[in-house]
Amino acid sequence: MPSHQKILWKVCCIAAIIVSILGFTPLAIPNNIFQPKLLGMPYPLWVSMLLSFLLVFLTFLGTKVHPGKNNPEEE
Repeated sequence: MPSHQKILWKVCCIAAIIVSILGFTPLAIPNNIFQPKLLGMPYPLWVSMLLSFLLVFLTFLGTKVHPGKNNPEEE
């Protein structure tokens, strides 16, 4: 496996952990803050949706660069 795939895999893993931790911080769950609104959605809702979409993208990218993706021994 090329070394750039290993690096991308590690970046995906670290980014997923960071995004998951950010979901439980005051960045995504602030106390009594509903502004700014985006398309009529309060702040906590659209930030949580943004973090969810980011996790979905990281999962997709992780499936493309996973180290065992092309391992013929497991097939």
